[in-house]
Amino acid sequence: MEIRSLTRSEAERRGALLEVERYDVDIDLTGLADGPEVRCVSTVAFSCREPGAETFVDCAAEVRSATLNGRSLTSTADGRIALPALAGHNVLRVESVQADTTTGEGVHRAIDPADGEVYVWMSFEPDEARYVWACFDQPDLKAPHAFTVTAPSAWTVTSNSGDPRIEELESARRWTFPDTPPLSTYNTVVNAGPFHEIRREADGHDLGIYARRSLAPILERDADELFTLTRQGLAFFGEVFAMPFPQRKYDQVFVPEFGGAMENYGCVTWSDAFLRRATPTPAESELLAKVLLHEMAHMWFGNIVTMRWWDDLWLNEAFAEFACHWAAERATRYTDAWASHLAGGKLKAYLSDQGPVSHPIHQPIHDVAQAASIFDNITYPKGASVLQQLKTYVGEERFRIGMTAYFARHAWGSATLQDLIDALSEASGRDLDTWRTAWLATAGTDRFSLERDGDTVTLVAADTPRPQVLAVGAYSRNGKDGGDGGNGGNNDPSGEVLERRALVRVEVTQTRTPVTGLPTEADLDVLLINDEDLTFATTRPDPATRDAFFRAAAQLPTAISRGVATATVWDMLTTGEATAAEAGRSITAVLMAETSDAVIEPYLTLAANIAELWAPEDERAGLTAAVAGACRRLAADPGRRQVALRGLARVATTPDDLAWLREQAGDDVDLLWRTLVREAELGGDVSSESALLLERDPDPDAWVRALTVRAALPDPAAKEEVWQRLAVDRAVPINSVGQVAAAFWRPDQDALLTPYTQHYLDSIPDLHRGGMIPAMVFAGQLFPPHAIDSTYIEEAQKASHEAAPVVRNTILERSDTVKRMLHSRGTSTDR
Repeated sequence: MEIRSLTRSEAERRGALLEVERYDVDIDLTGLADGPEVRCVSTVAFSCREPGAETFVDCAAEVRSATLNGRSLTSTADGRIALPALAGHNVLRVESVQADTTTGEGVHRAIDPADGEVYVWMSFEPDEARYVWACFDQPDLKAPHAFTVTAPSAWTVTSNSGDPRIEELESARRWTFPDTPPLSTYNTVVNAGPFHEIRREADGHDLGIYARRSLAPILERDADELFTLTRQGLAFFGEVFAMPFPQRKYDQVFVPEFGGAMENYGCVTWSDAFLRRATPTPAESELLAKVLLHEMAHMWFGNIVTMRWWDDLWLNEAFAEFACHWAAERATRYTDAWASHLAGGKLKAYLSDQGPVSHPIHQPIHDVAQAASIFDNITYPKGASVLQQLKTYVGEERFRIGMTAYFARHAWGSATLQDLIDALSEASGRDLDTWRTAWLATAGTDRFSLERDGDTVTLVAADTPRPQVLAVGAYSRNGKDGGDGGNGGNNDPSGEVLERRALVRVEVTQTRTPVTGLPTEADLDVLLINDEDLTFATTRPDPATRDAFFRAAAQLPTAISRGVATATVWDMLTTGEATAAEAGRSITAVLMAETSDAVIEPYLTLAANIAELWAPEDERAGLTAAVAGACRRLAADPGRRQVALRGLARVATTPDDLAWLREQAGDDVDLLWRTLVREAELGGDVSSESALLLERDPDPDAWVRALTVRAALPDPAAKEEVWQRLAVDRAVPINSVGQVAAAFWRPDQDALLTPYTQHYLDSIPDLHRGGMIPAMVFAGQLFPPHAIDSTYIEEAQKASHEAAPVVRNTILERSDTVKRMLHSRGTSTDR
């Protein structure tokens, strides 16, 4: 029988009926040292407001015994245990075993290939705690949790509350943790293994970081950065929310075979892929900072105050995504965080919001399975951008006052969207009901353009716009009256730099909005809509200045202004209003002019993607060569060398490029792997060199790099082997699936790849196994971008209709993007 998904009506009924007093969870991990089993005894004390009523508890593990107030219970195969004839006060005790710790949900057992050591992590969002022990697995039934964990003697155990009492047993140790504060089940965690641990004191907090032993040198390398960011983030959030983090201990645990990071209260779990084996690039360092701050923001927004039901998932994720950029800009050295948000996640959100999976940020959620399908670009980067607009709309100081009131009012409880809107309305004095309906209950993206009639400028919305505040920047070229406006310059190779003459904020309430305060038309070269990137909206240059706008993008003076122009160019490519050649030239020019280290890498990725995925076949070589040339020029700058050489390893084609790349690589193991992947794709015989490099690479996961080289080979046997390990056996760590899949699906290998396009369709019914993160990764990353046509897109979308919601939405979104690529290539009807 299928494990049932909790519905909203069931959760509301159970939430009205019960109050959970506490969980006492006894966990035995000793069986994981050389086997697959986790054994748990969950004891739940709870009261019932209607004695005599019945309900159910969630448990998708194998139930060995279950009693309610001393009476035996019968479990079913649907992940639930019926609880009949409830008393006013109840004690439930359930013994369970979870043996699927390789591909199952909730708990995972990983073996480090470097030394054979075992590491265990748990991760429960949205409702996967029930796969490990019995619980009321819904966000509003919060309660203290007391964990007692028995583990092998050599292991360290981490959990939410820290400072455990440790007892030595005959061949194990027992870790007894203090009660947590009231938490939702999905915010709890237990991790274990022979970790390398580093601790620091900072501003009254006891900070810990952990990683597997084989990565100890990398953890030591990154420790100062991790502790500095943690201290800065805790101080910033404690101040702006007027609520310091209330627990002394704050741990962060880096584990193998984990996807992303998870905000467990006081004990964040990370994929140890964030511990970069090579020296991190500026973009990678900034991403580490933003993820750290994102998960930290959840301590307040998600843990201390929790959404009542999953229709307010955006309150957790969008707020954390907004807050991480806010904190990075204000409290850390990553002051261009919003520029990188625009160059990365926001571009994805614009595309998603104009495709088949667009949905309101806040929408009714029928069950948790549906909730798992909206951990997406609408909830995260669009939601973050909308909150940035809300802060602009009400003013930052009033926004802070409203947030402070919200946390004070709802701490350790659950809340709804209306609770947040009420707090911000009171603080700002603005009626936010219209804003809420337009931004949160309505899907889609506003689009703006400008009309000029002499010196009269009007902002024009394509449809009825949302209420919002945005800015229009006025720019002129060097030599025109007005100086540099305090904005400095850039290193545009043409030598021309646009200077901002004016920045006018406009509050939009209707389709046509006058823009006053701009210089005269004769003094202007570019008017930039949404300058400073204050809102979530796409823009278009007027037809008369379209081509000039594409050229001017690289001449704008700041990372944000260039980013806003690039967003317009990219959006026009994805909607078929610009060719790959136009977009590629414009973005490559921006790349060469860019002064912000954080966005060099995402722009280089965009330019390479255009050449590889969006360009017609007869233009691909020319655009690829242009990107390669840009990489060689950027490599002359020591601060850009690493990123430029990585980019060249993706696009190098000529013998001269490849030889120069090898010369530059020297003993750089990371760059050598990247070079081997490219040479393999081009048909080079690199097998022996790959084997030798694998022997000397100290990375415990270096075998994945060798598999990536094989994935790129234009060889039938190699493709078959890689598909088996990647898609069938799922042997590749979840955080490396995208890397291997990108090497597998290469242009100009259609004859080899065609059989696997059908294999992908055949796999769709099983893509959901393993939980939400694997479902999204495998459904999205394995989707073929080559060797297909529009008929295939239709077949994939049809097949997705019977899949789990998270798989269906991922396929619909990815297939829409690939359909746009096919249109841009002019191959949408060729198979």
